[in-house]
Amino acid sequence: MSELFNAVVATEVEGITKGQLKQLSLAELPDEDVLIKVSYSSLNFKDGLAVSGKGKICKRLPMVCGIDLAGTVIESASDKFSVGDEVLVNGYGLGEKHWGGYSQMQRINSDFIVKVPDVFSLQDTMAIGTAGYTAMLSVMMLERQGVKPGDGEVLVTGAAGGVGSVAIALLAKLGHNVVASTGRPETHEYLTELGADSFIDRAELAEKGAPLAAERWAGVIDTVGSTTLANVIAQTRRNGCVAMCGLAGGIDLLSTVFPFILRGVILAGIDSVMADMELRVEAWRRLAQDLPKSKINGISSLEPMSNLPALAEKIVAGQIRGRVVIDVNA
Repeated sequence: MSELFNAVVATEVEGITKGQLKQLSLAELPDEDVLIKVSYSSLNFKDGLAVSGKGKICKRLPMVCGIDLAGTVIESASDKFSVGDEVLVNGYGLGEKHWGGYSQMQRINSDFIVKVPDVFSLQDTMAIGTAGYTAMLSVMMLERQGVKPGDGEVLVTGAAGGVGSVAIALLAKLGHNVVASTGRPETHEYLTELGADSFIDRAELAEKGAPLAAERWAGVIDTVGSTTLANVIAQTRRNGCVAMCGLAGGIDLLSTVFPFILRGVILAGIDSVMADMELRVEAWRRLAQDLPKSKINGISSLEPMSNLPALAEKIVAGQIRGRVVIDVNA
């Protein structure tokens, strides 16, 4: 086993925290009970902020970036995992409080680890990644709140992003009438192939609207927040549900109580970072069941870890479509 390996490590550079490619040794890894030979990670909006220095993501330094990883167990002091197991990790503060997936080797707390479902390759799991797992949690939330196929239109905002792409594919497979919100007309063909039935320009949802608008959405998966979220809440039908899982448009929410007390609208937050293990395992089981394998390659591209600085800038600027898998060994 080679003592030195590559990782993208965030440190302070001229007063700004940025991720840079460095070499680490096994001795520098955290003192955790499972050692994983990492094959793939993925690129998420949060990763873009951390690597580019455009957001305060890392809670301590130095920090190996990357909120996802997939790989093979090569040492284990846990009775839950054996050498040779293919495993994945999403969230739990990876890349923020715990060293993350942009590394060829990583030691991980066994309480954070999920075994890869048999139907998925390691690359498949990172084509899905935190974004797709979050999309599945959001779909499951709509189901728990009673949103069913045939109830009416389901809106997905930030549709061409990672969460949006997987959410559309899942909702379409389950039989929902899916409306995709995007500001990029060039993505319409891509989103139609995923299962979008129609489109709404994101500009229509980004301007301040009435506190209570005409009822339209049976359910919503929102990745944007801010004014967009306020508008979709105001447009949600009686007893509908808005699953809120992102903040690409901002962290503010200027709304009123009217949709909640006059229509019984439910605003449900999606916590993908610290979700219970039981819920995580169920989400990955549902992804294996409900995400068409044919869609996985269509929503993802493969990039070497050496390209991360440029990719980080692009995802923060909203220029990434779908999912980007990071080959940490390239």
